[in-house]
Amino acid sequence: MKTLVFKNNDTVPMVGLGTWKSEPGDVYQAVIDAVEAGYRHIDCAPIYGNEREIGLALDHLFSAGTVHRHELFITSKLWNNAHRADQVLPALKSTLNDLQLDYLDLYLIHWPVALKNGVVFPEKGDDIFAPDEMPLSETWLGMEQAQKNGLARHIGVSNFSLEKLKKITDKANVKPELNQIELHPYLQQEKMLSWCHDNGILLTAYAPLGSRDRHPSMKGDNEPSLLENPVINQIAGNHGMTPAQVLINWAVARGTIVIPKSVHKGRIIENLKAIDFELTADEMLKIEQLDRHFRYVTGSFWCMKGAPYTSDSLWDEK
Repeated sequence: MKTLVFKNNDTVPMVGLGTWKSEPGDVYQAVIDAVEAGYRHIDCAPIYGNEREIGLALDHLFSAGTVHRHELFITSKLWNNAHRADQVLPALKSTLNDLQLDYLDLYLIHWPVALKNGVVFPEKGDDIFAPDEMPLSETWLGMEQAQKNGLARHIGVSNFSLEKLKKITDKANVKPELNQIELHPYLQQEKMLSWCHDNGILLTAYAPLGSRDRHPSMKGDNEPSLLENPVINQIAGNHGMTPAQVLINWAVARGTIVIPKSVHKGRIIENLKAIDFELTADEMLKIEQLDRHFRYVTGSFWCMKGAPYTSDSLWDEK
């Protein structure tokens, strides 16, 4: 398995199993199948609603001796309604209890958006704190404490624009070590990739295949399909691989971690085998030319009427 290295020389496998949209009842076996196939990185979050079942799967794997805790890299995330500094540790401990773990390898702020107490998902704009009411620097203090207490070996962020990442890095005692963002050929984010590389911050690519199975309410009309893109399909044919394998391989070739989701054993194994070939320089160039700055996960659910965010201010794009 290819890995990337944190500053303290800890390693993170570059291909992990994503669990967003993996339903309870399916995710237990998916995690077991993935680890038995050779995965050593599992990406989780409490808002996915399946961490308890993942915890049961991990307990089974440890008890059976299939794998030891130190051999796995487990990521989870802080949900938006626990952004006050003193809420971070209780939220993390709840996740650890569900996952049946003593520590996480990586803990991320899930979104740079804070919800008011008791709000799981906003129904009106007033459910969302304005940025100056609950600044990200406040939340980051709690994240630093989580690392200091040994409950998270590494800390980082998710869905942060480059501007927001720079701001929190400038004020932090401990810099974010990773940003998990949407990355694929239609949204390549070269500026983010370059800045993070220069500043020792790792990137994880989510929705690497286009997230076709997300809820219809999150989909736009006539979305472009990555898996049906003719360039991707031609390259897949060149190597006797699937379009999904080309997309995963491309993410790894760029030096990013990638977390494709599946609950089907065959696809789980297929996704891991995506790193068993090498794209040519010409193929990488052809994929580079596909960038159209298209988001599948727009974050529009934070930008409802009366909310303190617009799409432009969420992503800091003019």
